[in-house]
Amino acid sequence: MDFQWTPEQQAFRHEVRAFLAEHLPPDWEQMAEGPASHAQTAFAREFCRKLAAAGLLVPHWPARWGGRDADPWTALILAEEMWMAGEPRGGQYMNVNWIGPTLMRYGTPEQQERHIPPMARGEVLWCQGFSEPEAGSDLASLRTRAERAGAGYRINGQKIWTSYAGDADYCFLLARTAPGKAGITIFLVPMDRPGITVRQIPSIIGEGDIHEVFFDDVEVAEEERLGAEGQAWEIIATALNLERVGIPRYALAAKAVRRAVAILQREGRFRGAVADQAARAAAACEAARLYSYALVDKRARGELPGPEASAARYATVLCERLAAEFVVEHLPEALAGGEPLLLAHHQRAIVAGIASGAAEIQLNLIASQLLKLPREPR
Repeated sequence: MDFQWTPEQQAFRHEVRAFLAEHLPPDWEQMAEGPASHAQTAFAREFCRKLAAAGLLVPHWPARWGGRDADPWTALILAEEMWMAGEPRGGQYMNVNWIGPTLMRYGTPEQQERHIPPMARGEVLWCQGFSEPEAGSDLASLRTRAERAGAGYRINGQKIWTSYAGDADYCFLLARTAPGKAGITIFLVPMDRPGITVRQIPSIIGEGDIHEVFFDDVEVAEEERLGAEGQAWEIIATALNLERVGIPRYALAAKAVRRAVAILQREGRFRGAVADQAARAAAACEAARLYSYALVDKRARGELPGPEASAARYATVLCERLAAEFVVEHLPEALAGGEPLLLAHHQRAIVAGIASGAAEIQLNLIASQLLKLPREPR
């Protein structure tokens, strides 16, 4: 791997930074506290429209879908800069990273024409209907059912921990059409469809972040199904690998460590065990970054990431945890509101081991799929 950025890549990073400097308000760090809020989501809609108009929302998408035909490294640079800035795209990072590309690969021409252009213009927000009360990261156990009803389906069930559901326009929904892992199907469901009820879950990390979603006799048409019945497992395997590599949480974690170190140095407290702990957190951020870069390198060469995406995801969880613990132990006063960036990172780090698949599930995937370890007999 060549660790040097090309002049074109450096120019693109400067282009993104210049856009952020021009379009983020002076009090953005205060606004960015918490991973999601209704105010942030409203800001993100306007911000993403401007980003799209500047050609910076989906530059890595094909030109026919509003992109620049840029390579995966461009997508990574964009994501890193957005995360270091506190992710002003809000929930639209899901559209950019994996929902749009998944529709490009598996959607019908009609589905692509309907959904992809509004994503490229920054006009829509999607949520993902995956987790359920009895099926968190274990998607094979989901119970939400889609039963045939006339020319379409009728969906009944419940989703939980659904980010952005209260503000989303569409849901990328998993529902069961038959028993077993091979009986799961994907539907592209408008969130204003009769029978859908969204309830906010109280949270310490933002008033608009997570929700319960109930589906009561929700009618969906045949053309709102993505792929064939039972094809969800294949589609989701691709989509989740895109998601896990596409969220460079290590970038904000590393920035938080640097900010904390600067404060401690000014106060004359950066020495001994404090410096040692900072070094461990910084090293973990660097390891997560390089692991993600290895996967992006594979994608740039036309290869899809495999189970190593789970290892990169877990490396990022560890760096988030170490960075947050460093700040909590040595700068707890910063979390009382004096340092918005450190507070924003801490709040995001709380959910780092849950979002995009629980850390424990990632360890199981690493053991079984990457290391090929045998299962213990029961």
